[in-house]
Amino acid sequence: MNNIEETLWNYIDGNCTPDEQKAITTLIAQDEAFRLRYHELLKLNKEFSAMEIDEPSMAFTYNVMEAIRAEHAEKPLKAAINKRIILGITIFFVLTILILLVYTLSNISLSGVSVSVKVPSGLKMPVIANYVTKPMIEGFLFFDVILALFLFDTFLRRKNLQKQA
Repeated sequence: MNNIEETLWNYIDGNCTPDEQKAITTLIAQDEAFRLRYHELLKLNKEFSAMEIDEPSMAFTYNVMEAIRAEHAEKPLKAAINKRIILGITIFFVLTILILLVYTLSNISLSGVSVSVKVPSGLKMPVIANYVTKPMIEGFLFFDVILALFLFDTFLRRKNLQKQA
């Protein structure tokens, strides 16, 4: 678009200052090329204003919104969590609890009943009495209980969501 067209469009749209309007009005009155271009653009502006603006139907808008909603539903945030990592952590804690349970049960002496675990002669159990203290075991068991409650809550919520769906 050249400078004359820009100036005339600003004049037609009313986007110029009063001084510019006076200058353009005198140019239209005096210059034949300016006047012809002004009348062409004025006709074009009238045709533009007579046109109806196409709008998409309500069904189109609804379908687009449903497609966007379905796309977000297919990719939940929880899908980004690697299930093998969760499985590895679970196996670690289950094995740790089982080892603690076996160790505890092997060291219990009930009145009248003695429990003895036969350990092969080549296997030496490390002395863990220095490392395993009462606060550490309590903390570990507390963490395991919290983890179990969290997993149970997740299971119940998932079950509840499946009932609603």
